[in-house]
Amino acid sequence: MTPPVFAHGSLRLYLLALLDEQPRHGYELIQALSDRFGGTYSPSAGTIYPRLSKLEEEGLVSKTTDGRKTVYEITEAGRAELDARRHELDAIEDEVTDSVRRLADGVRAEVNDAMRSLRAELASAAREAKRSSQSTSAKFADTTGSGGAGGTINLHAESNRAVHEADLVLNEFRQQLRTDLRTQAHRGRVSTESVTLLRVRLAQVRADVLATLVDR
Repeated sequence: MTPPVFAHGSLRLYLLALLDEQPRHGYELIQALSDRFGGTYSPSAGTIYPRLSKLEEEGLVSKTTDGRKTVYEITEAGRAELDARRHELDAIEDEVTDSVRRLADGVRAEVNDAMRSLRAELASAAREAKRSSQSTSAKFADTTGSGGAGGTINLHAESNRAVHEADLVLNEFRQQLRTDLRTQAHRGRVSTESVTLLRVRLAQVRADVLATLVDR
């Protein structure tokens, strides 16, 4: 089970701090939290709105309707609680920064594992295609006594089959990683750092695969 980013009671205090800066609607609070922690933590609506409702019940925030948006504003009672606990905010930011760093490390490890698996599968497919094409060429040479046009056709067929296998591997990887990323996104665990890492690793895999095709 993924541990919570904010310790018990800390998120409500942080929401009060954000509302003390200015009134905001729910999405603005989510965006402010994401911006505050560099995109490494983005809470869901299911995390934010129940806490806002609780703060409203306690008289610490009030809400008004602006068109289709509900805007939340800190009350005097909320400001008094915030002032009494303001010394806790720095500690909360340190705790959350450590927490999201651990989550980012977990995502990075998952991407690395996925890329290692993809690289191994592509390398295996390339080796198998090479062995198959060599075997086909040898059999053709034995039956014809030369590497004529028929051998070239067979090599092309084997190469096309290898490309098809590579397509299957890539599609399977894409589907698996897409599912993993969507699952982690719902937990606020996917950041631009994860995307950058994915781009770099994929570029390296491409270079490694192309290297197996040189001078073939």
